[in-house]
Amino acid sequence: MISRRFLLFITLTTTAGLFFMLGVWHAQNADALDRETYAASLDAIRAEVRSELGRSHGGDVLLPEGTSGKTDTKKDPSELTPAAAARAKMVAQIKQELQSEMGLLPVTLLRNRRASFVELYSTDNLGKTNYGTAGYLGHGYFITVKHGVVGLKGDDDRQPTRRIISVKISYGGKEIPAKVIDTGDADVEVHSGDWAIIKTRELDLPPLHVDSSFAFDFAEPIFRLGNDYSKGIILSTGYVGQRTTNGLVTCLTDGHPGVSGGGVLDQKGDLVGIPIGRMQGDYRFSFILPLRPEMLRKVPLLEAAEPRILTSEAQQ
Repeated sequence: MISRRFLLFITLTTTAGLFFMLGVWHAQNADALDRETYAASLDAIRAEVRSELGRSHGGDVLLPEGTSGKTDTKKDPSELTPAAAARAKMVAQIKQELQSEMGLLPVTLLRNRRASFVELYSTDNLGKTNYGTAGYLGHGYFITVKHGVVGLKGDDDRQPTRRIISVKISYGGKEIPAKVIDTGDADVEVHSGDWAIIKTRELDLPPLHVDSSFAFDFAEPIFRLGNDYSKGIILSTGYVGQRTTNGLVTCLTDGHPGVSGGGVLDQKGDLVGIPIGRMQGDYRFSFILPLRPEMLRKVPLLEAAEPRILTSEAQQ
């Protein structure tokens, strides 16, 4: 005969098992319901994201395409979407900052500036011909060095009677006469007054933009264009060194014969000085004469330079 204790044990065990199974079933149903709810929410989010990604800011549907780069040269910048315009602006700013930090000047700008310089030739009363460089200021006016167009004293003063009797520039394969209009007060070479303004007939040359306020800070990148060895206009690069006691600036740029009177440009392509000499025995240690307003006093219609940002030409 089964005892009451055994029956009670069987009953409690069965009841506990039923409750456990019921709990497991309920938990599974709740978990399945949660998963269904989460999946539905996730599908809704995905649908919304796909919908937003499928449209541009202008409301146009974006279609899939290959990753080959294409340039639309007919696209007007004003027609760019806000996102594209912002990206183009950011790229331009990055390019400008990189050029400034690395001391670079766009090749296109350098090539354009080359056209503003000409070869300069002068003949003295002793029959000797000298060569140098001159930079075009517009309306037939050029800036160059005084010792290239006026006979200055030598270091030993043995040629006090030397006079320049003819000044010409080379343009379009021809020699064009030039007249000395104004000069500085130098009586020897490599002097703060070693500058001159000459004039020819008006020529079809791009005039230089002049900036007489350039600070010539130490290590500032500069670019020199000159008639090296009378072989044409050649480019050289360097960095600003120190100021001298006589108002000049030192720099390590090629100071070959013929570059005197050429142009010293800043990173915007502005004319900020002229090379006037070098250290004896060293063709790399050059002296630069910074531009001053008085040097342009007899050049008409020359507007004073103002601070300006890089143009699209300079950003290319």
